[in-house]
Amino acid sequence: MSRRNAYRLKWLLPLLAAAFTGCALVDEDLGDCETDYTMNYDLRLVTNMTTEIRTQFGLAADVNVASAITRQMSEVFTDFAHDVDLSFYDVEGERKRLHHEKHIMDANQSSYTLFIPVHEYMHLALANLESNLPVKAETEPLVKLEGDDFCGKARLQQPVQDTVECHTSGLYTARLPMKILEGKDQHFNVNLYMANCASALVIDTLDSHIRKLEVLAAGFATAFDVADSTYLYQYTPVVRTRQAVVEDQPNHPLVFTCVNFPSRTEDTKTVIETTDPDVVAADKALWYYVIHCTLGNGTITETKLGVRLPLLPGQFKIITADIVNDGSAVPEAPYVGASVKLNWNPGMDWEVDL
Repeated sequence: MSRRNAYRLKWLLPLLAAAFTGCALVDEDLGDCETDYTMNYDLRLVTNMTTEIRTQFGLAADVNVASAITRQMSEVFTDFAHDVDLSFYDVEGERKRLHHEKHIMDANQSSYTLFIPVHEYMHLALANLESNLPVKAETEPLVKLEGDDFCGKARLQQPVQDTVECHTSGLYTARLPMKILEGKDQHFNVNLYMANCASALVIDTLDSHIRKLEVLAAGFATAFDVADSTYLYQYTPVVRTRQAVVEDQPNHPLVFTCVNFPSRTEDTKTVIETTDPDVVAADKALWYYVIHCTLGNGTITETKLGVRLPLLPGQFKIITADIVNDGSAVPEAPYVGASVKLNWNPGMDWEVDL
């Protein structure tokens, strides 16, 4: 072997060794090295749903109504996730996304071994985005994840429309700062908490000449900033409710449910945090049910039921009311007020004062 070839071989061997070990040369720059670590994801369902149903329907006569609500809400208030969306962002500059994965979870707890470069990250996780589909649709979700190429712009966004459908599943989110170290076994626990909430309106129809009831809801956030864990109120849409089926009970009450982002709190901030405490009844309504009652003579009575208690993430609230002779709804709780319009015209627009 010539001396020139010997020198070439001498320099080639260290380079090959570095290539097969996957990492650093002399300068010990580990920024491009990849390592594997374990992420444990756990859905945390913190809700008052069971307590609220038992409080409102403790009598045996109301068992079927309670069962109807429970069935309707079973896919919303559950610690079961269909899918998870995992993003890892830089912590400096524009905080661009550096790594992205999606998995079908189909469980309330799951672990994933990920393989990404050594780096300091802000990690955002979301669950049930793919299961958040309209009841009669196969394509567009009711709530979309937008702007997720950058950490500060990742947002769960409802459609910008005057009237929107209610959510069909519990949406869960989490955020976790994390630093991946070279050559160490690391385990990260990520707890995902519910970002939306729900309510039910239970109506006793005391008059037999009621032909039709339409129930809407209003006063809720329209978007959720994932990284900041804040809600945004960009416009004031109305939300279509879903009627629950009450079985084996003649002359049973009518039950309408609504799943949505939270309401404002008493201070009516345009942005609220999920850590805001539950408060006592506010001085004015924070969210509404809107009831259109069509009577036998074809006239329509509109009732706005204004609720002065906030509806917070993970919460469930039941509102009860009676429909009387003129088609107006009379609420039973002292923290719910009523505003009535007789002979309401369906072509009239209405504004919710917030």
